Amino acid sequence: MLEEPAPKWQARRESALRERRGGERRRAAGAGRKQRLVFTDRLLVTLVHLRLGLTHAALAELYRVDLSTVSGAIRELRPLLAARGFAVPGRPGLRLHTLEDLFACTAAEGVRLRIDGTEVQVRRRRAGRPGRKAFVSGKKRQNTIKTTTFRVRYVT
Repeated sequence: MLEEPAPKWQARRESALRERRGGERRRAAGAGRKQRLVFTDRLLVTLVHLRLGLTHAALAELYRVDLSTVSGAIRELRPLLAARGFAVPGRPGLRLHTLEDLFACTAAEGVRLRIDGTEVQVRRRRAGRPGRKAFVSGKKRQNTIKTTTFRVRYVT
């Protein structure tokens, strides 16, 4: 699991740093601020957040880092995991990338899906930034993101 996304993450990170600097490095590799979470911890934080729905604040408390560190780690790794797709248990080599793939696979296998939705609290964006009001929940009166999970139930 670590070998596949690690080089892609490193390449994206270097590209973002090069773009921010406006060119190549001016100092030796390894100079500057040290990261609070290494790649394996970043991946674990992201997977725990996606699987269990723990808030960024709870994960930051567990790892004893700032909330923005956890948020940044999740923001960096989510696209890489999404591009990788979801592996189907018991079917090596099959990966689902879209909802259409999920529905087609479950129809072919005779599987029934249960859909569950919930809201996860997120940090409010700074004033004057686009999207500040995009995630305001009328129900919880907080900034939230609606997430949908699918549970598989085999039809017998």
